[in-house]
Amino acid sequence: MTGNTIINVGRSFGSGGGYVAKAIGKMLGLPVYDNELISRAAERSGYTADIFSREEEKRSLFSLSGFFASGRTSYMDSGYSKDAMLFNIQSEVIRDIASRESAIIIGRCADYILRDMDCLDVFICAPEEFRIKRLGEIEGLDRDQAEALIRRKDRTRETYYNYYTFGNWGVASNYDLCVDSSILGIEGTAEFIIEFGRKAGLVKI
Repeated sequence: MTGNTIINVGRSFGSGGGYVAKAIGKMLGLPVYDNELISRAAERSGYTADIFSREEEKRSLFSLSGFFASGRTSYMDSGYSKDAMLFNIQSEVIRDIASRESAIIIGRCADYILRDMDCLDVFICAPEEFRIKRLGEIEGLDRDQAEALIRRKDRTRETYYNYYTFGNWGVASNYDLCVDSSILGIEGTAEFIIEFGRKAGLVKI
């Protein structure tokens, strides 16, 4: 238990959840951990960041040969399967962050990893039509491309989350708050989450 403010943000692909997390971080003056988390995990484990970035949010984390950078073997010798080992390393980094500072953590099963701490666990979603349109505008994808990408990314995130947490990704009962970002937009959703967190006593800033 710490006095830090930790907000864990899960999100459906194309909902703008990452942007909402960054908006919350800016409003509260807190660091937002996403890709940086991968670098910290790689630095701690002795693996290059490439293995984490290529396999982030996937169940299959098996191809380690060629990525072991520093010769450190404590995790390799511990008996963990390779995918569990990488998840374990990342979990240690997340717990270390939460114990030392207030922060926003995007994805990576942080709500599950920090389930014994006082955190605000949020899931950001949006209707598929909204997400298709948004990806078309931001990424220049046509409807079929956007639809296929949404399904692939959501399936990947769901598989990863469900595998490691034994829970159900995106199911409301797993979170303190589920928000449709299409209603209030990025800034409005961020403000709403902060207000909710303060009323719940989980945002202490």
